[in-house]
Amino acid sequence: MAEYLIVTGLSGAGRSSAAATLEDLGWFVVDNLPPALLGKLSELTSGPAADLDRFCFVAGRGGPETIAEWPPAVAALKASGARVRVLFLDAADDVLVRRFEGTRRRHPVEGEGVLSAIRSERQLLEPMRDGADVVLDTSDLNVHELRARLVELFAGSEAAGAMETAIVSFGYKHGIPLDVDLVLDCRFLPNPFWVPSLRDLSGLDGDVRSYVLDRPEAKEFLDRLEALLVFLLPAYAREGKSYLSIAVGCTGGRHRSVAIAEELARRIRSQGFEPAVHHRDIGR
Repeated sequence: MAEYLIVTGLSGAGRSSAAATLEDLGWFVVDNLPPALLGKLSELTSGPAADLDRFCFVAGRGGPETIAEWPPAVAALKASGARVRVLFLDAADDVLVRRFEGTRRRHPVEGEGVLSAIRSERQLLEPMRDGADVVLDTSDLNVHELRARLVELFAGSEAAGAMETAIVSFGYKHGIPLDVDLVLDCRFLPNPFWVPSLRDLSGLDGDVRSYVLDRPEAKEFLDRLEALLVFLLPAYAREGKSYLSIAVGCTGGRHRSVAIAEELARRIRSQGFEPAVHHRDIGR
């Protein structure tokens, strides 16, 4: 069965970079597709003579009328029984302003200045964002980091209908990730940062891992969390959720959250899921 990925989001948030990465990953990418052609093109690509099985359509460009046509077009494609996922690329207003000023590009939406145009486009795209399977905030990502995140999310060839899971560790002092479903705080655990021999290591190192995970409270936390996920993951999958993203945070995102995220991923794998693991702040 053919698989369809709709890439949408704010202008300047990385749609072109995402399209290039997905093409490198083997997706057949169609950029700037009119929404009226989505149904026709899906009919052609889902036939028995089709040689490809993964198609990416870049949406969201054009005026207000064109943008408004995308949600019903995507809904119709989903209603046909096809496997359809929507990726929405977002970024903070100030970041988008800097990107447009840096490239001197004209914003595609009319407005009294770049900021006004960005806010207008954000409002127009709200229905697409609300219906997205994955919302990826690119505010703090360069083009190489964006590529890495997309590889984590879309390089695999999981069975149709399978729910993809991801775990990200982060530091609260760098901000909570905006593109996650569940947020877990492990700052109640002793911080290896205050141990001189562990400060320059990370949660990927054995000594830090032992320091964090050998604590009774860490074991109880993970046991209770695992019991919760034993219930939640199949329930989300039954409801047709395509992605589940879990964030684990500590103060700096280098020690405790990394160790907990790695152990949580190991436990989730025992339930038949294959989570991608990303340590957002480990190098800060």
